Amino acid sequence: MTTELRVLDPSEWDRWYGVLELAFGGVPEAPEERQLWRDLTEFDRSLGAWDGELCVGTAGAFSFLLTVPGGASVPAAGVTMVSVAGTHRRRGILTSMMRRQLDDLRAAGECLAVLTASEPAIYGRFGYGVGSYATKATIDTNRVRLAVPEGVEGVSLRRADLRESSAACEAVYAKLVPARPGMLARRPGWERLPLLDPAGDREGASPRLCVLAERDGDVVGFAHYAVKVDWSSAGADGSVGVHQVMGLDPVAEAALWRFLCSVDLTSSVRVHSRPVDDGWQHLVSDVRRCEPTLRDVLHVRLVEVGAALEARTYQAPVDVVFEVEDAFCPWNAGRWRLTGDAKGAVCVRTGDAPDLALTVRELGAAYLGGTSLVSLAAAGRVRELREGALVEASVAFGSPVAPWLPHGF
Repeated sequence: MTTELRVLDPSEWDRWYGVLELAFGGVPEAPEERQLWRDLTEFDRSLGAWDGELCVGTAGAFSFLLTVPGGASVPAAGVTMVSVAGTHRRRGILTSMMRRQLDDLRAAGECLAVLTASEPAIYGRFGYGVGSYATKATIDTNRVRLAVPEGVEGVSLRRADLRESSAACEAVYAKLVPARPGMLARRPGWERLPLLDPAGDREGASPRLCVLAERDGDVVGFAHYAVKVDWSSAGADGSVGVHQVMGLDPVAEAALWRFLCSVDLTSSVRVHSRPVDDGWQHLVSDVRRCEPTLRDVLHVRLVEVGAALEARTYQAPVDVVFEVEDAFCPWNAGRWRLTGDAKGAVCVRTGDAPDLALTVRELGAAYLGGTSLVSLAAAGRVRELREGALVEASVAFGSPVAPWLPHGF
């Protein structure tokens, strides 16, 4: 049988999405969740693989604006909803969808693609590198105390309806987007994502709650969370599940963390995904009692090496020639000279001798400043060909704040 790969028609969405649900365990999503993803689907950027009338593969992309080092918002394709039916594995369907996606992105002039991976081992062969990480933690609030900065008492907190406070929370979010690489500017429709709270996904916790932080009448932060009440022989043993905490300054954010760590009838705060350099880690009296763990989040693919490297700035002057290997997108292969600093950059083809040799996957990993080229070289994934070039480039590619993806897609 031959498999046809074609752009998704809106009339095919239910069958297409059903294949995706089956690939991720077969548990149907709540109607409101399914409707949200249908509304956000960009049909002209969604692909289906068809075996006759049977859909056997799915892949899509969202049109995002991604913050890169230097604060610019760069168009990036958010690759999503990728699956292949278990009955049609090892037939090249995934490869054909990845091939078509990247060719289409190049034709459209987009230089970046990003994704979150259910199985990270899959996407390295298509040139994606892990560009950002996040911390997961469980704060033992019976044993851990918070030392908050001066000024916290000047921040007032009030409970707010999740939906009614959405505009105020989105305004806080929008102000923070340019400050951290890896964050996504929310386009119309995406403000609904933080409000999605299907009862079947709560695992015994409360509906999602909201607290606003205010100073002089202005909203300067918010927390979205849920409370799960539990009891042991010693008494109340509930937990606070943190969905999002954002403050416009350290004092506002500390006030929110203090609140979350003092909710009645709870003894722990469960943090699902926070930046690896998040300030709460320095507020707690004993970080070991918080059990922080690291997880990969955003995988980055440079679709056009020259344009992507020119789209960001560099925290130190850099003048380096990369010998790039890219078997999946051969138009990127060869030598590229990057010159740049904090004001801008130029990256062009060159015949000059190379200073560093690496694959496009390593460039993707280092692109947002969260993974150092020195670290990749320690694993044998970057080769230094000119003495001193590795440190020079690694320092330049760094970011003063760690990249972070605030929500999935």
